[in-house]
Amino acid sequence: MQQNQQRPALPLLISECCSPVLGQVMTTAEAESLAAVLKAIAEPTRLRLVSLVATHVDAEACVCDLTEPVGLSQPTVSHHLKVLVDAGVLQREQRGKWAYYKLVPETLVAISDLLTPPRQA
Repeated sequence: MQQNQQRPALPLLISECCSPVLGQVMTTAEAESLAAVLKAIAEPTRLRLVSLVATHVDAEACVCDLTEPVGLSQPTVSHHLKVLVDAGVLQREQRGKWAYYKLVPETLVAISDLLTPPRQA
């Protein structure tokens, strides 16, 4: 897979497979898919990294810009970012010796949609 190519969050994109949590009962596979993404962002440092990337200029950040705000070493931050990339929350692009990260909006929208009650007509 190329560096700048977006990975799907899971074998099936959440938005394609899952119904809203409050709309109907989720299947086991849907629950496992959603749990994998939620597990990735449920760790405080990772949640903070998502926030930092989202609020960075152009909603894109270099790993070199993320180490100081979280107070961790570059290898530790890179590990957390890899977990978020593997879960489909972030996408990674290599530029020279630095890696740049962007949010995958579809994943965040899918999570929001799953947890938002359906609107009453």
